[in-house]
Formats: sequence, C-alpha cells, structure tokens
Amino acid sequence: MQSHYPEHFERDMGCTEADWQRWLSAAIGEHPWRQDGTQAKVDLPGGVLVLRWAVQPPRVIALVRLPVLRVGFAFEGVDADQRQRFMKRFDLYMQRGGG
Repeated sequence: MQSHYPEHFERDMGCTEADWQRWLSAAIGEHPWRQDGTQAKVDLPGGVLVLRWAVQPPRVIALVRLPVLRVGFAFEGVDADQRQRFMKRFDLYMQRGGG
C-alpha cells in the first residue's frame, strides 16, 4: 500500500484479464460502476475513477511465465483523502500472496 496516490498512474498487475474481471467488483466495493470493454468507470464521492486495462506480453523468468495486465488509473475530481481511502481497500483486495 502506498502513502500517496496521484490522480493518474499505471500499474502492471500479475493477473490475466479473466482474473481481473472476477476480482474487480469486490475490489471496488459498494461504489456504483459500469464497464465498457476494457474500461470501467467508478463513481466516487466528488468524482470518478476511470480504469483502463490492456493485456501485455507475459513476464518470463526461466521456465515461469507470469501474466501481465497493464492498468491505468485516472481519478477525476477525487481529492487525495478519498483516493487514499478507495485505494487502500482496492489494494488490499487485489493483493495476492503465496506461501
């Protein structure tokens, strides 16, 4: 989790587009949202978050192939405190671990 989330940033997510689709609704939580292809708009207090994603070539490490999904985050009219609150939940939900 970050201490600051700018209005616009990109991330490489280690998941397939199908994984992303399954996880997205729960990660967004109670906020209304709508999807159009590879874009989703999330209504947040004071504004909107626009998510855009694109499948990238897999990351290859020796014999391991990891999926990569590039995701763009664009907050419009959402203040820093609200971005932090939203992304805290989003990041915690999207976090995956092993062991």
